[in-house]
Amino acid sequence: METVTLTIKNQPDLYLEADNITPDAFAGKKAEEIADLHVYVGREQHRLGEFFEVSGNAGATPEETKIVVNGDLSRVKYIGMKMTGGEVVVNGNADMYVGAWMQGGKITANGNVDAFAGTGMKGGELVINGNAGNYLGAAYRGDWRGMQGGKITVTGNAGSDIGTFMNGGEIVIGGDVDVHVATHAEGGKIVIKGNAKSRLGGQMVEGEIYVLGDIDVMMPGFAYREDVDVDMDGIKGRFALYEGDLGERHRKRKGQTIYAKLYQRIEA
Repeated sequence: METVTLTIKNQPDLYLEADNITPDAFAGKKAEEIADLHVYVGREQHRLGEFFEVSGNAGATPEETKIVVNGDLSRVKYIGMKMTGGEVVVNGNADMYVGAWMQGGKITANGNVDAFAGTGMKGGELVINGNAGNYLGAAYRGDWRGMQGGKITVTGNAGSDIGTFMNGGEIVIGGDVDVHVATHAEGGKIVIKGNAKSRLGGQMVEGEIYVLGDIDVMMPGFAYREDVDVDMDGIKGRFALYEGDLGERHRKRKGQTIYAKLYQRIEA
């Protein structure tokens, strides 16, 4: 695998829209060609090389290309957007849409990321070694297609509205989450190792939520069923099982109504 290293040298006056920072866009290009790729600041088009030092040549294909991005990227959007393969390592805090609509490959963000990370994600792996903002793995505003596949792992906390309209894939949060988890979800799995506030599973029709900590307010549309033993991905314990959202219409499978499931740990 060939490695291209980007080191930010000039901060944009506004925000840098850099959806070309992907193995797909870099594949088959030399450093000088990569520096010539376009980026946007507002409505103005610029060269990537105006903002980043570029070293190293890309591999022949996305799968053979690794990108390392260094520096304060808190004004840089769309890193890894729609990537299909290869690897991206972000060493610093990044702005919105990291890994948005990604289909394959792996992104490792060694810092915090802002809102809409992994939005509409279809495949691949996104690892955030820090905190994530709002709308993690959710649908874009006005869309009904949230995360459909792949895996997102956050070692820290996450904001509100994670997994909105989610229908596949997995999100694992190492810390706490804010309100509105898996709203309108029709599938997928969300694991919260810390605490949750309220409005978990609102209008959820299918999928699973696991909470290892406290839930401030349980949604009234979720009904307690029984205590169960869970042994999943290194997580073991006794959990209270709730089903819902009972206020929604639910599909049937082999004559049985399918409900979303919410598990809260009661014993480690």
